[in-house]
Amino acid sequence: MRYVDVVLPLPLEGFFTYSLPDAMSRGVEMGVRVLVPLGRSKTYTALVARVHDAPPAFEVKPVMQILDTKPMLLPQQWAVWQWLSKYYLAPMGEVYKVALPAGLKAEEGFRPKTERYVGLTKAFSNEKSLHLALDMLARAQRQRQVLEAFLRLSHWDSAVGDMPQKPLSEVTREEVMNESRCSLAAFKALTDRGILYTYQKEVGRLNDHRPQQLDRIKSLNEAQLEAYNQIRFQFLKKNVVLLHGVTSSGKTEIYIHLIAQALQKGQQVLYLLPEIALTVQMMSRLKSVFGSRLGIYHSKYSDAERVEIWQKQLSDSPYDVILGARSAVFLPFQRLGLVIIDEEHETSFKQQDPAPRYHARSVAIVLAQQYGAKTLLGTATPSAESYQNALKGKYGLVRLTSRYQDIALPEIRVIDVKDLRRRRMMNGAFSPALLAAMRSALEKGEQVILFQNRRGFAPMIECRVCGWVPRCTNCDVSLTLHKTLNQLTCHYCGFTYTPPSECPNCGGTDLRGRGYGTEKIEDQVVEIFPEARVARMDLDTTRTKNAYERLIADFSSGRTNVLIGTQMISKGLDFDRVSVVGILNADSMLNFPDFRSYEYAFMMMAQVSGRAGRKGRQGLVFLQTANADLPVISQVVRNDYEAFFNDLADERRHFHYPPFYRLIAVYMKHNKEPLVETAAMEMGSRLRQFFGSRVLGPDKPAVARVKTLHIRKLIIKIEPQLDGNRVRECLRYAQTTLLQDKRYAALQVYYDVDPM
Repeated sequence: MRYVDVVLPLPLEGFFTYSLPDAMSRGVEMGVRVLVPLGRSKTYTALVARVHDAPPAFEVKPVMQILDTKPMLLPQQWAVWQWLSKYYLAPMGEVYKVALPAGLKAEEGFRPKTERYVGLTKAFSNEKSLHLALDMLARAQRQRQVLEAFLRLSHWDSAVGDMPQKPLSEVTREEVMNESRCSLAAFKALTDRGILYTYQKEVGRLNDHRPQQLDRIKSLNEAQLEAYNQIRFQFLKKNVVLLHGVTSSGKTEIYIHLIAQALQKGQQVLYLLPEIALTVQMMSRLKSVFGSRLGIYHSKYSDAERVEIWQKQLSDSPYDVILGARSAVFLPFQRLGLVIIDEEHETSFKQQDPAPRYHARSVAIVLAQQYGAKTLLGTATPSAESYQNALKGKYGLVRLTSRYQDIALPEIRVIDVKDLRRRRMMNGAFSPALLAAMRSALEKGEQVILFQNRRGFAPMIECRVCGWVPRCTNCDVSLTLHKTLNQLTCHYCGFTYTPPSECPNCGGTDLRGRGYGTEKIEDQVVEIFPEARVARMDLDTTRTKNAYERLIADFSSGRTNVLIGTQMISKGLDFDRVSVVGILNADSMLNFPDFRSYEYAFMMMAQVSGRAGRKGRQGLVFLQTANADLPVISQVVRNDYEAFFNDLADERRHFHYPPFYRLIAVYMKHNKEPLVETAAMEMGSRLRQFFGSRVLGPDKPAVARVKTLHIRKLIIKIEPQLDGNRVRECLRYAQTTLLQDKRYAALQVYYDVDPM
């Protein structure tokens, strides 16, 4: 009797063992999916981790069905899964759940896409019978139009005797209906007469047969060529290289040359971007060069599309280049040679929920190691971790300091809004200088980008009489006003509430929005500049699959000339006619209670500023803040990343923060606050037995209740030289012993390794 150890798509530790009936024992190997029972009535699609002959010491159930003739998971992927599970303290079942498209799990199913095609019945498959059919339809003009449309599209209209003179083409029913402009009833009448018939045919969702056109690769200028050669030289010594290039320096063209070189060697390339919006814009550039050798993979694709891409990557003709967001790191590759992580500093590469809370940059580097591939990290504002790795020689470092065509970096003007508010000179969220620059730009036919890192109309509404603020019933947060939808929304659990007409606390009717969200900024721009064509890019306006494409295409073509957005617009988007950028409230980033707040603020302000003046003359940026004297503000103005990093490094080193220490956050959740408080105190005590003063907390996170569950958090600061395996053993031991207490049976304990 043979046995298999399998992974189930459940948040459970360890493997599950099943027996293999003799009829199934041939051809089963690691990575094959099998259908297995669990409990009395449930079945799951499991992944085989190991096939063996060692009978377990307990009774096992048999595998119900083998679902694959070849593995759906390659050995290199399996190694990455194991590393990810271990490093991020997540069960393999959670890795499986997030990595594989849902359609590859039997409980959700996958159906190939089919289309209905049209054919000519045998009785009418010659010239003579076709003429008879057309004569017969002389009085049924709609039916005749349908038949004539089919004959043209299929080339049966070229028939001489029994043989068409042109090669026949398969034609879909939709094509016939579009060509004839007739109703389905007319078409059905032809099938009822026995002239036409229909048949179903499986079609791919990925049809794109564009040829590659390598002649469209642009020549590199002197600075780009120098950087390109340095990267290739560094790859001889290092597996990972950091390209630190200022905004609009032409990093993308360097990437394209490196991709072309990898393809020439017969290698595959993974190109990661942090935002789907960036993927949309980059897709057209890469497709114009690499054609149908390029595949796209991100969460806005339907599950069926993602399944087909996965299957294509396992086929004999996989995509040579995959362009995708975070989840693309899980795709199968057969001959990966190069990984490019653009905007490597972006926090969007970090998965927050659900588990595993992985960082795609780290996973991609491990994936590349499994294939012996090289990794290029590209950014204008490196993350502290990557820059420190480059300075100490773990990564190669290449700098690109000049913009493409030597266009000057934008001029950044700091606007002290504190003084303007005191003198009552602010017009809502806008300073007079910013409004004047916007008016001038719009009059010249130029474009404007406004950055406000908060969506909705207002962060909250407040009763001006008693100070009442509506709060979520499930979470410890105020509700955000969305004026267009006329509702208050919790951005944590999705709870919605119709704005009241009077205060439930005091009965007052003076309820006003406090603060500014992107929706309110949009209203003000329309009011001040009625001639402007305004678009908004935030989570509310980009929920549908094609929303990004529409917004970006409209702004690129000039159909809109003012783009308002959250951090989505800060991430490498490339527009030719943007001359003015407004950072409306830098303080919302600077004053955030997090040790990384200045790092994030520097990155975001530098990146948003880089959207200005990318083609033609120098751009102009207005940075509005009430803290104009902060060193980080002047460092952004000078684009002085080195000075910023040196200040940050001194502080982080002193207080034991990354990149000099690693952090592990331990979270506990329960619906009873006293219980989670007690559990957190006990967990902290147990962890201090192993880690001593490295343990901070427990305390309440910024949002201490989400979806009715109360949350407590511990932070552990770990020196890089500590044994990671030993650290994980101590954490697991503390958790296991804590959960042995029956009071904590419903307590949730989870980890966030390298939290962002």
